Amino acid sequence: MVTASLGFAAQPDLADAIERWQRWLVAEKGVSRATIRAYNNDLSGFLSFIAGHRGRAPGLNELAALTLSDFRAWLSARAGDGAGAATRARSIAGVRNLYRWLDRGGVLHNPAIGALNSPRVKRPLPRPLTAPDAAALLEEAASLPDAPWIGLRDQALFTLLYGCGLRIGEALALNQGDLPSGATTVRVLGKGSKERQVPVLPAVHAALEAYRQACPWPVTGSDAPLFRGSRGDRLNPSVARRQMQMLRAQMGLPDSATPHALRHSFATHLLGSGADLRAIQDLLGHASLSTTQRYTDIDTEKLLAVYEDAHPRARR
Repeated sequence: MVTASLGFAAQPDLADAIERWQRWLVAEKGVSRATIRAYNNDLSGFLSFIAGHRGRAPGLNELAALTLSDFRAWLSARAGDGAGAATRARSIAGVRNLYRWLDRGGVLHNPAIGALNSPRVKRPLPRPLTAPDAAALLEEAASLPDAPWIGLRDQALFTLLYGCGLRIGEALALNQGDLPSGATTVRVLGKGSKERQVPVLPAVHAALEAYRQACPWPVTGSDAPLFRGSRGDRLNPSVARRQMQMLRAQMGLPDSATPHALRHSFATHLLGSGADLRAIQDLLGHASLSTTQRYTDIDTEKLLAVYEDAHPRARR
């Protein structure tokens, strides 16, 4: 038995295969470190269960021999430990990804994993801001911090998130050269290293220019960070989230008013104004249209609420 450098016990052949799989995830699929950590945690629990179930640290042979009953016993144990449906579904996704990679590489084949059903998970609907609240938030963003340039930075960042529908990580990864003054589009590197071009509104440029003029840190080249922290380094996402937390407390907005809610607001407000769903999918960088269709559920939910409120036959 060996303990893999990734943090769990396994036979040498399995430990080596897992390390090669995770190198492939990073190099070929562009999987983030956070996803790798989540896979590690789930895989560690799975292998620990199999070790106890089979009485020895698992190797490739053990993984190949597992039956559907074994996989169901593992999920049952996870549920007994308090893991909810979403957690169990994520665990299955990570383990299934490993099995598929091993199968494609001709290392082992186990059809039982394909017959395992994931728990049904109802994805929560996005919680966007209303258009007036979004406008007020962007207006107030510059007034919060003590240092005026930091307020203008926050205002520029939040305007970019709302105006272009970016994820916080995508926005903070931008360099000065990625979004020069007057550019009509910005090239964004999204999940899975997928690129997309997003139009940039004049209001976004105006906010960025005000921030650039006030920022005390000189632009040292096109690869300098677009958004800087108080010490001049690239702005950390946790700082941006904390700034938003203080801003929503000041304005009396709900806890759902986060940087990511601005991306939801971008999509919801476009859809409400008649934008094509496929176009919104491209702007958001969603791989699947079904992900974008969640925004239509918001309008349906509002419509039902209006109906139940107003229709005489809906009242009880």
